Amino acid sequence: MKKFFGEFKKFITRGNVLDMVVGVIVGGAFTGIVNGLSNNILKPIINWLISLVLGQDGLSGAITILSPSYVDGALDLASSIYIDWGAFISSIINFLLIAIVLFTIVRIINRINEGWNDIKKETKELYNKEYFELRLQGKKRKEIKKIFAQKKAELLEKKKLEDEEAKKNVPPTTEQLLAQILEELKKK
Repeated sequence: MKKFFGEFKKFITRGNVLDMVVGVIVGGAFTGIVNGLSNNILKPIINWLISLVLGQDGLSGAITILSPSYVDGALDLASSIYIDWGAFISSIINFLLIAIVLFTIVRIINRINEGWNDIKKETKELYNKEYFELRLQGKKRKEIKKIFAQKKAELLEKKKLEDEEAKKNVPPTTEQLLAQILEELKKK
């Protein structure tokens, strides 16, 4: 029994399990955000557009009655059999929103990782060449570690400066150009 609980403790405290728990909790909260965006912002806009074009109730009125049931001469949806196209379209909207946001997050993380991998590769190449030379010069490992830590910091700073320079060379967006034009017009 003691072995079982020891193994369970080892399993539950592994990083993968904790990451999974955090992912599930954040995913649940994220689903609420996406549903709120879809139901409270996008769905009303789509309903409004559909009602302008078709003159109907929008997504809430997008149903196909298969087997109608009437109560006092009025259609009773609770006992009727129907296809709710509006709910289906809303589910598609929710899916697309989640997919777009997840794609954006993964894309950002991948770009960050690519930058770190470049730095690691440069550092490893530098380390392999210079470590041997420094050892031949009689430097001790602690001294070499300090030298490499300093060089790594310099590489990070260089990469940061290159990224900032690359951002400066990006052509301005339409909004930025319009803002510049507006500023120039205000000056005159």
